[in-house]
Amino acid sequence: MKLITYNVNGIRSALSKDWLTWLEAANPDIVCLQEIKASPDQIITALPLLEKLGYEHYWYPAQKKGYSGTAILSKISPTHVEYGCGDCDYDFEGRVLRADFEGFSVLSTYFPSGSSGDLRQAFKYRFLKDFQVYIDQLKLSRPNLIISGDYNICHKPIDIHNPKSNANSSGFLPEEREWMENFINAGFVDTFREFNPDPHHYTWWSFRAGARAKNLGWRIDYNLASEGLRSALKRSSILSQAIHSDHCPVLVEFDI
Repeated sequence: MKLITYNVNGIRSALSKDWLTWLEAANPDIVCLQEIKASPDQIITALPLLEKLGYEHYWYPAQKKGYSGTAILSKISPTHVEYGCGDCDYDFEGRVLRADFEGFSVLSTYFPSGSSGDLRQAFKYRFLKDFQVYIDQLKLSRPNLIISGDYNICHKPIDIHNPKSNANSSGFLPEEREWMENFINAGFVDTFREFNPDPHHYTWWSFRAGARAKNLGWRIDYNLASEGLRSALKRSSILSQAIHSDHCPVLVEFDI
């Protein structure tokens, strides 16, 4: 089974860059999207094309137009789809969408960024605390989770092109990295690092100063799998040649 997570930085923008052709060629079974910045009625002509490719599609846009939002596309019918995590502040921004399947659940998650200032950084810290509680509760009923998405956190120095100069940057702050370490240690596998221990692998690049061409990036997009799924993991890769966004897709293959 192939799962891809992709922050598309606007699904309408990605569609204009021939994203559907790429999707057909990549042929994942499940796709988790973040930052869709649109509601289904705004991409109405694309929906039959997705269905023609075999995908059921579930959309969780933010209430604010052109902002945030998540989606899940799947060639396998979920047994249940859960919109939101039960907190109105995060659900207003469409940040958590879950699809349950036989034996496992997939979450498309879009963690807040704190780069715009102190208020959003505080919002991000609150989200991290509350998300940990939410997942701890969810694991009681759905122990096999794959939490995919844009975490807006670089876990370790290896995950960012210049850790020294970014030591005080949102996304690489000590408190954020500590949260990520504790979250993984509480029962998750960083599926990309399970297979790829080498440096210089990133999933986001600034649009400024030719950062992508120079590979001056950050690894902030993850597929974290429950520890119980470790033996099911087959491979993971960052698909940096896909250029529809300032992020790129991240693939994980598993056998359930």
